[in-house]
Amino acid sequence: MSRVRGTFVSSLNSGLRRAMHPSGLLALALTAGLWLGSAAQAQDTQIIYPGSMAVTGFSGTIIPHFDEGLPPGVDPVDETFIDTTRATLRVFDVSHLGGPAAGQLVFTPPPFEVTAEQIGQVFGLTYDDGVRDGVPSGVPNLYAGATSLHGIRIVTPDADDDGRPERQRRGTAGATFMDGQFGTENGGGPGTIWKIDGITGQVSKFADIDTNSGPGIGNLTFDPIHRQFFVSDLDTGLIHRIDAEGRLIDSFDHGVAGRPAHGLAPVADDGSVMDIQGAAFDSEDPDSWGYTQDERRIWGVSYHGGRLYYSVGEKSEIWSVGIARDGTFAGDPRWELTVKADKDYAVTDIAFDNSGFMYLAQRGPVENRYDYSQFADSGKGEVIRYWRENPDDPATESVWVEVPQEYAVGFPQGNRQSAGGLDLQYGYDADGNLDTSVCTQTLVNTGDKLRDNPALAEQLAAGGPLAVHGVQITPKELVKPANVPPFGSWFVDFDGYFEDPEVEGHVGDVAVWHPCEGRAGYYEEIPGGYLPPFYPPDFPPPGNLPPCLDVEDVQYYCTPSGLEADLYLHDHAGFGGDSIKAQSRTPGVGVTSPMSHAPGTPYTIGITGHYPGDTVDVGLCFYRKSDKDKGGYYPCCKMTLPLRTPAVSCER
Repeated sequence: MSRVRGTFVSSLNSGLRRAMHPSGLLALALTAGLWLGSAAQAQDTQIIYPGSMAVTGFSGTIIPHFDEGLPPGVDPVDETFIDTTRATLRVFDVSHLGGPAAGQLVFTPPPFEVTAEQIGQVFGLTYDDGVRDGVPSGVPNLYAGATSLHGIRIVTPDADDDGRPERQRRGTAGATFMDGQFGTENGGGPGTIWKIDGITGQVSKFADIDTNSGPGIGNLTFDPIHRQFFVSDLDTGLIHRIDAEGRLIDSFDHGVAGRPAHGLAPVADDGSVMDIQGAAFDSEDPDSWGYTQDERRIWGVSYHGGRLYYSVGEKSEIWSVGIARDGTFAGDPRWELTVKADKDYAVTDIAFDNSGFMYLAQRGPVENRYDYSQFADSGKGEVIRYWRENPDDPATESVWVEVPQEYAVGFPQGNRQSAGGLDLQYGYDADGNLDTSVCTQTLVNTGDKLRDNPALAEQLAAGGPLAVHGVQITPKELVKPANVPPFGSWFVDFDGYFEDPEVEGHVGDVAVWHPCEGRAGYYEEIPGGYLPPFYPPDFPPPGNLPPCLDVEDVQYYCTPSGLEADLYLHDHAGFGGDSIKAQSRTPGVGVTSPMSHAPGTPYTIGITGHYPGDTVDVGLCFYRKSDKDKGGYYPCCKMTLPLRTPAVSCER
């Protein structure tokens, strides 16, 4: 079978790329070099290392039996299908970028690839913790969620004996999803989460939200403390909780249980579904695809500091809900902020760095051109970051700053080419080499047309092709007005084809494996000002937090021995502490702390002798056990934490 590769179609035999225009005419263009090299296949060696960058995107198209020609009068677009042999997920080695950032396209080794035949079209990504058979391996597995964000295509059986099924624009009897849409050939569907083994590259179906009729998964995140996943469902608006074995445990309904916490009326799912055999379905009209209502539609999800953060709707609101000690939803939904951006676009990805900044990526409204050219309204999506007010301003509704910082994404006018994916990466040295001793120092985000600006064509020419749809890599301190235009960034193309400047929405999410445990010496000044890390001889006054430690959340529990408090501590300066010593700074109150601490769990302290509802000052010493074991004095990050205890007595 002759294949026609590329975002639209191209002929490998002639070395020419045929770009399909909406009119159906074929135009010839010289094929640019394939910078990615040949496809990597599943292998018996490790495929994920610290710094590995996974990216999702549309797999491209093909006209089966193209060498046999098309009958006169047949529109080639009607005979163009998803190329199931090409990758919809790639894992890149970006450890050596070849030199200082200068706005250039980066050469990478051939990436590991997972094809549309294996998993269909996917968007959201996350990693687990690499625990295998109960033993940490140091190598995580990668997970990807089925998506409708790269379009919905349906077919009916071959009716004209040309060896190709018949494409359909509208729902009709006998219609099925096109091969390569949801990995149905491999047992998948629109609610499938796929697992890619980080050692062998083996692909398997991890979990399936079988009630999802076609809208697919918004995004997914891993909770390393309870070893579970959270998955947003665009069909129902539910956030599903899934255990480490892929079993659905329960769900959280923001529309019903979340909205009232901010004085909003509850909104239940309207029950609409995607019916590709019904006359109401229109492949070019996302409003007919069965998405739940905008007010309850969850896009991005991110587990951080004992809470699950999530984004809602097109006029994006960021909310969070606590995760209890047993891993269940704590039932305390909290509105965090309403995104301030020029356009009311969905936030499809959320990430946090180790300084407590929250990063958000917008993606333009869903589209689905019949000719495969456009899956999102591109060119106006922003990448921004928020941080908590310090101290909190009581005059503002949110505890986060009112106006976020923005990044320049891509070279086109406005520098707002976000495609909706982002993550944090280690730092890079002056020569573009990955420095794994510096944690979450670099921002990676997906975008369209990243190097396409005619006004800068001469300056950009030396850095490679202009039609780059992929990932921008930027030192995270380069917020606007710095890095405009973004010559302080590097760029990676998703599929290595560069003659498709007009496509939009063909790249998806990005996720980096960046374990940071035990890394010391990192510090970034937080707006509002903290001094560099220091180790005072005594506990400082309450509220005077040393910069090496933040307390992100406190959860209380009654036990047979009295009140216990689980402390979720954030080592944002990279001090590398793994132990605490707690002392009561309130006369008459006793505070105890365990002698050991299990990695990935909260720090638990016991409190006795207080009156319920009292504020108890607890002195915390945060240190490395290896330093203490040497004997003598050892570094200790000290703070005094005021804890307002529950008004309920734990006495029985």
